[in-house]
Amino acid sequence: MTIQEIKKAYNRITGFLDTRELKNAFDSLQSLIVGSREYLFQDKIEEFQETYKYMLRYRSEGAKDPMQEQIYTHLLISTYEIADWIRNRLLTPEAPSTYYSQRRIQQSKPDISFEKLYTDLYTNYDIGNEVQYEWTLGQLFNKIWTSDIFTTEDYVSVKKVLDDDILPNTAGSQVVSALMLGLQFTFDKEKMKLLLDAAALSNEEIRIRALISVLIILYLYKKRIPLYKEIENRLDNLAEKPGFTNDVRTITLRFILARETEKITRRLQDEIIPEMMKLSPKISRKINLSNINPEQLGDEMNPEWQNIISDSSLGKKMEEFSELQQEGADVMHSTFIHLKSFPFFREINNWFLPFTADHSIFSNTFRQGSNEKRMLDSMTGAGFMCNSDKYSLYFGMMQLPEQHRKMMMGQFDSQASEMLQQNQEELITKRGKFEIIAGQYIQDLYRFYKLYPAHLDFEDIFSLPLDFHNLDTLSPYISDEESLTTIAEYHLRKNYFQDALVIYNRLAETNKDNEVLFQKIGYCKQMLGDIKGALAAYLHADLLDSKSEWVIRKIAGCYRTLKMPEEALTYYHRYEQLNPDNLSVQISIGHCHLELKEYNEALKYCFKVDYLDPKGTKAWRPIAWCSFLTGKYDQAKNYYHKILENNPNMQDYLNAGHTEWALQNIQGAIHYYSQAMRSDTGDFYKFQEQFMQDIPDLVVAGIEETEVPLMLDLLRYTLSNTLQ
Repeated sequence: MTIQEIKKAYNRITGFLDTRELKNAFDSLQSLIVGSREYLFQDKIEEFQETYKYMLRYRSEGAKDPMQEQIYTHLLISTYEIADWIRNRLLTPEAPSTYYSQRRIQQSKPDISFEKLYTDLYTNYDIGNEVQYEWTLGQLFNKIWTSDIFTTEDYVSVKKVLDDDILPNTAGSQVVSALMLGLQFTFDKEKMKLLLDAAALSNEEIRIRALISVLIILYLYKKRIPLYKEIENRLDNLAEKPGFTNDVRTITLRFILARETEKITRRLQDEIIPEMMKLSPKISRKINLSNINPEQLGDEMNPEWQNIISDSSLGKKMEEFSELQQEGADVMHSTFIHLKSFPFFREINNWFLPFTADHSIFSNTFRQGSNEKRMLDSMTGAGFMCNSDKYSLYFGMMQLPEQHRKMMMGQFDSQASEMLQQNQEELITKRGKFEIIAGQYIQDLYRFYKLYPAHLDFEDIFSLPLDFHNLDTLSPYISDEESLTTIAEYHLRKNYFQDALVIYNRLAETNKDNEVLFQKIGYCKQMLGDIKGALAAYLHADLLDSKSEWVIRKIAGCYRTLKMPEEALTYYHRYEQLNPDNLSVQISIGHCHLELKEYNEALKYCFKVDYLDPKGTKAWRPIAWCSFLTGKYDQAKNYYHKILENNPNMQDYLNAGHTEWALQNIQGAIHYYSQAMRSDTGDFYKFQEQFMQDIPDLVVAGIEETEVPLMLDLLRYTLSNTLQ
């Protein structure tokens, strides 16, 4: 069998198991065994089949077996495990992916037990052999993430590393990431138990990483986890710890925020940086660097320089990005995206390594106590930089010649260092230590799944919804109204309307009298294009609170979109009573009358808007068209003249042409029709299609329908310059 055939067969088997189609899973597993000639489990599968048939036969006879659920669960778990084992056995010898390549490397080496690796790790750290400690930690990482199912002995040995309070948190953190990465490829109950153990530790760095990893694995195996009562019991115990619900909620929000990273990166590359480049010459001219004498410089900066930035659209965007950074958004991704090619990042474990300036790879490049070392320490202490980016920063600085590096670092004085320290303290106060650590680790994960050279060998968890609040396993702990509302509001604020809608609908099941909830359901549906659904929700909200101006206007807008102008008018008039001087509503009322062919009534409202807002242009188009339809052609012509001087579109030129034709000004009509065609695509047939839709209105204006083809031919000749 080919690699693709093996993967497809495995996915088919686990798919059947996920939907509890056990017979189909057995049949597919038999086919995989025959196709691969791996007959080691043939007898076991046949034994499972017989047990299952016996159980079903017993059930069909109406008998109740108290052991049935236990037997069924055991069959499902065992079948999953056999499928995992066969897949790994078949793919390990030849699959080119990183995971199986590393498994082959591990199998080619003399086997070193987890106990021995732990001992070596402890010894090397104790004697201060940093290089050997880091090497051993890398070996431990690779062995964990590519290992087969853990034995009880493996579990005990790896747990010693997690429980060791003397080892630095780099050890426990690397173990957690290796467990998570290994579980992503092959589920292992013992590895999952270790993650849950780590999520209960007192060490914040390890605990938070472990909790994030637990949530990811619960999501990836949402159909499989419920089979393991022991895991659910451990999760129950973990959930009893103070702050568990808040922690899960915070992690969920951080993953929602991670979805913004690509948008932020694109905006930086497509908007911010190009705008800065355009602004740069302007700033240079204002500052006139060539004429500056350092000895004449005072303490004050020219406020005009700042005004150049603040008055530009760049200033507003920079302010927006500053707010995003304060919120914890990943604004640094684009900065360091090209600094991940250093040899350090070829080792997979280094993508998950907590940052330490004492790493042996830096050797003595940055002398202790030096200005550059102090400055780098201040920068890497900043909460808005993840561990991976901090390593990138150091490596980037190492590439510079020492003289240039010192000169660059010399630009940062003690005041700048204090500002960074203050920024870090403000972040901790505002967001809390938990959120900062969680945010940094999620950003580390993001960089790995997006930028690791062989990242395509790994399922990108950031391409998944990761809606932890919707998991049956987690629902008991994060289904409280506060959590769901917070998550929904965050989705809404980030314009993830479908995700928000799912939660709002869930909340509405028990909050049928909450008008604000139905307002938000309506808004989400409207933004998703479900206008009828939005209208139903808005109408329900209106029943609960008939004084909401926002809802009344939304209902009117939905009716207009659904081409129900009469119903829309009812609600616009309700809104008009509350806000009689709202010009936008007045023009909407005019449009409704226009759609109802009540042209004189439409003109009344449009003229009112034009009178109250003489500098505005909103009323011009409906006034011009209604004037045409009511035979007031001179009035229509005057308004189209004004319209055509203010960013006209194809329809404006077309309507102006109709008006000239109605006034018997054929040359004027031809002129505007030509403009109409050229202002759009220049496609005559597209213009003609639009033109033909207006024939009934032209007939009402006194134009014979037989004249239409003559006018169109006249236009064709004119456009081809062949009319003599």
